[in-house]
Amino acid sequence: MASNLAPPLLPTLRRLLAQPGLELRLLTPEWQLPAHALDQPVEWVHSSDLADPTPFLSASQVLLTTGTQFADPTTDDYYRDYVCRLTARGIACLGFGTEVVRAGTPDALVAACLAEGLPLVEVPYETPFIAVARAAGDLVAELRYARNTWAQGAQRAISHAALRPDGLSNILSELSRQLGHWVALFDAGGALDRVFPRDAFSGADASPALRQVQAEAGRLLRRGQRAGTTLDEGGETLTLQTLGRRDQLRGVLALGGVTLLDQASQHVVTSVIALAGLALEQNSAQGRARGHLRSGLLQALLGGDLPLVQSVSGELWGSLPAEPVRVAVVSPPPERLDALAELLELRVEERPGHLFFARDGRQVLLIVDPAADPLLAELVDFGLHVGVSDRSDYRSLPHAAAQARQALERAHEGAAGIVEFEVISRQGVLAFLARTDASEVGRATLRPLADHDAAHGTALLTTLRVWLEHNGQFGPAATELGVHRHTVRGRISHAEQLLGRDLGAFHARADLWAALLAAG
Repeated sequence: MASNLAPPLLPTLRRLLAQPGLELRLLTPEWQLPAHALDQPVEWVHSSDLADPTPFLSASQVLLTTGTQFADPTTDDYYRDYVCRLTARGIACLGFGTEVVRAGTPDALVAACLAEGLPLVEVPYETPFIAVARAAGDLVAELRYARNTWAQGAQRAISHAALRPDGLSNILSELSRQLGHWVALFDAGGALDRVFPRDAFSGADASPALRQVQAEAGRLLRRGQRAGTTLDEGGETLTLQTLGRRDQLRGVLALGGVTLLDQASQHVVTSVIALAGLALEQNSAQGRARGHLRSGLLQALLGGDLPLVQSVSGELWGSLPAEPVRVAVVSPPPERLDALAELLELRVEERPGHLFFARDGRQVLLIVDPAADPLLAELVDFGLHVGVSDRSDYRSLPHAAAQARQALERAHEGAAGIVEFEVISRQGVLAFLARTDASEVGRATLRPLADHDAAHGTALLTTLRVWLEHNGQFGPAATELGVHRHTVRGRISHAEQLLGRDLGAFHARADLWAALLAAG
């Protein structure tokens, strides 16, 4: 496909020097100047005879002077310092007007410009400075018109690309071709979805650049708001813009190149952002329809109709994960449900047969194979708490879902993270009671001992805990408490009287131990 790159932003010094009628003569031979010195962009032409005009100049300007600041005799150091100030400011070229103050251009000025790599041209007496400035202005206006014309053509080409199959890929490819930049699309989870040209990140130095862009895309997505940013990295200007509505971001469009985007280019990019956002919104609408189908299949699966779900899933998304499976449950905020669904759809496409997911009320239930830890970690990066069941077969799926929901309840007690039901089951039922509303019941059960200790300065409650921890053995309990075992025996007898319970019975001890755990 032929290239259709945008015209340059500004005219080059070479083109200005070649304008007919100006008769500008280059005094510093091109072969003695730095490479591409004559191909620098020229922003404007300014004239000044100040000894230090740099406060009134900007980079990429041409400075014209008649040399009144060079009073005779002027030392070589004076010329060198003058030129150094200009090059430090980023001046593209110095023009010396002859026969106004002095005949010819000072040899010391030529030498200083050659030493600093600054192009120096002689402006003949017959060429007024205003003519040079007007010629530069005409070139700038000509290029501005050319760029506006290019922008209109580029927008038409991109609109036509959107009508072809896989319109989203085609408009991104066309944008890359028109700008001469690479263009990348990151999905709702921050992963690279597609890039044009396709080998943009295949070079030896591409991985750091990709990591930089991907990290910034992930940061924008985590904010959950429409946003854009521009970065300078490795000589490239990187531009990133989120796609989609606030709190329902669909991805990030990123592009990079060695040239800056001017207003015309930005108009083209803005049109692509609109088209890409529309395409992703349409994909989202289709995703919601698939979501309703997924939810229906989940209910069929929980109801035991495995053949039906296998048949439908196999046609649309690939086979279900092979047994044994685990169930994971998350409760995303309502405004992030669509973004999460898009992320999971992408993961299904990447690894068919390893994930099935569906909404179940306000929760999202995932059926995954045992090797799904990276996906679960990605959900945590999404800012979610995750509850995970033990391994299960499909016949026991309702039981596994109940385990995952219990684990999710535990997960919500801390920061975003993963809690597996296996961890809860190892802690035992009594430990689980301590995390429910049984705490008030536990404190009420133990209140007679707590009140007695407060009123009389005794240690019945502490003694009861230590005694139960030592399986009701008086000797080890006494050793830990630092008292005689008969003292422990007496305290436990007193506790029995206050509680009205026979602590020789197992169920009474178990009940009090549960009360101690629940009371905290």
